[in-house]
Amino acid sequence: MPETHIDLLAIGEILIDFISTERADSLLEAAAFRRLQGGSPANLAVNVSRLGKRAALLAKMGAGAFGQFLKAEMQRSGVITDYLLLDPGVQTSLVFVSQTSGTPDFEPYRCGDYQLTPENIPEEAIQRARLLHSTTWPLSRQPSRSAVLKAFQLAHQLGRIISIDPNYSPKVWPDHQDALCTLEDAYQYVTLTKASLDDAGRLFGPGRTPEDYIRRFHDLGPETVVFTLGKQGSLLSYRGQLLSHLPARPVKVVDATGAGDSFWAGFLTALLDGEPLERCLRFAREVVELKLQTMGTLPANIDRSTLYARLEGTQEASGSG
Repeated sequence: MPETHIDLLAIGEILIDFISTERADSLLEAAAFRRLQGGSPANLAVNVSRLGKRAALLAKMGAGAFGQFLKAEMQRSGVITDYLLLDPGVQTSLVFVSQTSGTPDFEPYRCGDYQLTPENIPEEAIQRARLLHSTTWPLSRQPSRSAVLKAFQLAHQLGRIISIDPNYSPKVWPDHQDALCTLEDAYQYVTLTKASLDDAGRLFGPGRTPEDYIRRFHDLGPETVVFTLGKQGSLLSYRGQLLSHLPARPVKVVDATGAGDSFWAGFLTALLDGEPLERCLRFAREVVELKLQTMGTLPANIDRSTLYARLEGTQEASGSG
């Protein structure tokens, strides 16, 4: 690894989240909004940085006020912005989101994020990274789809860990068959993936068991599948074997937006620390509980060692299989 290594390089969208200032299950009920930095890969990079790792984001946005705001937010969070592209020829993407304790309602207005091109992918960035992460959002349109696939190919050739969040939504990717075919192409390079029950239902069809969904993801390629079940906790599977079920614990939910990104940031941080997979899962739960009780992204100045200390004596994960 280069001396100036990056623990995690996230590639994909950074955008403005306009989140409703009051609780609203639907955007129809929301009247006022607060501006926040958003985008799943950007949130993940912020969270990993706040957990004490070196995280970078490779993304494209406009060069105007919104783009400048986002870059400043990323720098304030400690994220490496060497590969953040402010393009005067595009506008920054926006998403309006309802504040809710469940799955948020959202409406995207996309522009700059999907205009990331393969030429915007520097091999030097992939060489610096220990782990590369992306999501379905940049894969849903060209040219960002080709950019992500190029990054995955380079990372695979270099033997890097590759992660993907299959956060599929018909609002973002209306052509379902195209989504399945593209993800099949992407997953051939992927080491590990984190899927939710909602994601899997939208991607593979509703009504299947979690075990069926997990098998579908394994069949696409990744050795490790983490499957989140909301209030029912999470499942961990490795090479087709279900290793454990970790129950969720009751917490007072302040903001569920970005909870999946916080959970996965915790898991990947522990993985980068060299922790066993089941301990990574328990660390991820600690992180997501902290997020659910916080408005916006994770709080700054998190003491990672304190979170690890909480794991001692909490061995309630049940073996499965």
